[in-house]
Amino acid sequence: MTSKERARLKGLAANEDTIVQVGKGGITDSVIASVNTALSARELVKGRVLESSLLSSREACESLASACGAEPVQAIGNCFVLYKKNPDKKPEKKAGKKPAEKPSKKPSKKPGIRK
Repeated sequence: MTSKERARLKGLAANEDTIVQVGKGGITDSVIASVNTALSARELVKGRVLESSLLSSREACESLASACGAEPVQAIGNCFVLYKKNPDKKPEKKAGKKPAEKPSKKPSKKPGIRK
């Protein structure tokens, strides 16, 4: 993953809600299953590690990424973001800028000519 792709994914994740929470039990089979389900539906998953957990957000991010076959995007504070491309999902069209319209050429009025 390039740094530009990572930066784009970080920007998209900023507006996402937290889907997965890793608690005192750590990373269990049910947490892995919920992450796999969320990754197949959304491709981008934002998670949080609770204070009661023995794992840091980076450790949780890396272990969930390896368990789910995803790529870790970021781990900041107690939050982390995972990404996994879904081959079944159609790529979204990029909302590009419309080409600028050329100003219409109006006939210029020459000064000094009056009727």
